[in-house]
Amino acid sequence: MLETIWFILWGILWAVYFMLDGFDLGLGSLLPVLAKNENERRIVYNAMGPFWDGNEVWLITAGGATFAAFPVAYAVMFNGLYSALLLLLFALIFRGVTFEFRGKVESQGWKSFWDLCLVLGSFLPALLLGVAFANIFQGLPIDAEGVFHGGIFTLLNPYGLAGGVLFVLLFMVHGSLWLAVKSEGAIHERAGAMAAKLWPVLLVVAVLFLAYTYGATRLFENYFSTPILFVIPAVAVAALLMQRVFMGQKAWWKAWFASSLTIVGVTLFGVAGLFPAMLPSSIDPAYSVTAFNAASSPLTLKIMLGVALVMVPIVIGYQTWVYIFLRGKVTKKDLAYEEAY
Repeated sequence: MLETIWFILWGILWAVYFMLDGFDLGLGSLLPVLAKNENERRIVYNAMGPFWDGNEVWLITAGGATFAAFPVAYAVMFNGLYSALLLLLFALIFRGVTFEFRGKVESQGWKSFWDLCLVLGSFLPALLLGVAFANIFQGLPIDAEGVFHGGIFTLLNPYGLAGGVLFVLLFMVHGSLWLAVKSEGAIHERAGAMAAKLWPVLLVVAVLFLAYTYGATRLFENYFSTPILFVIPAVAVAALLMQRVFMGQKAWWKAWFASSLTIVGVTLFGVAGLFPAMLPSSIDPAYSVTAFNAASSPLTLKIMLGVALVMVPIVIGYQTWVYIFLRGKVTKKDLAYEEAY
């Protein structure tokens, strides 16, 4: 029972991370397209600057929960996805340093360098997370000892890359909508137009990925055995369609919340299909790492659950307050503050 509870929490933590960090990863990837001058670039930085490090808390929490609740899965994951995870880590570090260093020197070359770091540090994590999770959905070449047989290029298979493209598009639409919420004037119009242009591409890729998933993975087995689970992808599809409705009404907050629900739905669709496997083996399903053979002791899971029940609501409460407090648009007046990026 405890293993199942922690498996559900594990999936929810990743879903929340993708929902929150997704918009700044997508926005950072689109910086050269959405911002046409220095003022607009600073508006982009300040639209995500006060939030991005808080969003990363959920990545640390999801990784920490994997380590503490499912140490075997953590070890096998870092063995198999070591190169991809290291690349992801360096990209996130450079992105974080960009926020602190870009404004330290008044030089165009200096700022252009850190802008490039932001773009690469946003695009690569979006792509790599999609590739990693698609490969997990598909199954990894793991033997009976939990040893990964392959390298980073093993992960760059057609289904893995399709997952990467899907994540990049999800996050870019998410980021465009966030900038439409947080800005005004020309950049606001550009952000809304970008979300509208990317949305049909996202819709096509999402449909193709769903069909590809049916043929390339075993995720649908859980859905056919427990049809109520189809509610999850149905909610994701409905939220995706509602995004376009809200965009047409220029109701940007509603469109952003619909985008958030889409990302959560897509993530939980995969997690629900995986259960009880966490890292399915493509060599033999019997070698799969599951919530039951990878879990910590019952005592550890009980202690962790108690801590999570106390601390997670506190984090959610604090982060909700931050989002409400800073919900206004970023204007040229805000750029004059010393604390501005």
